[in-house]
Amino acid sequence: MTRLTLNGDSIESAAATLAALLDERGLATTKCATAVNEAFVPAAARASHPLHPGDRVEIVIPTQGG
Repeated sequence: MTRLTLNGDSIESAAATLAALLDERGLATTKCATAVNEAFVPAAARASHPLHPGDRVEIVIPTQGG
């Protein structure tokens, strides 16, 4: 297990990549924006983007409103 910060909260995760973290969180098919340590990670790079202890991950899901 790896300790990460996800959207400001400390979590434990078994995910080795950003794509695996999204899958673990039930967001694998959700349209979202991702960043690791304040650097944008495009959807095409998530499967190859490794996660390391202490990484700060942001997942932003756009919402519609009026």
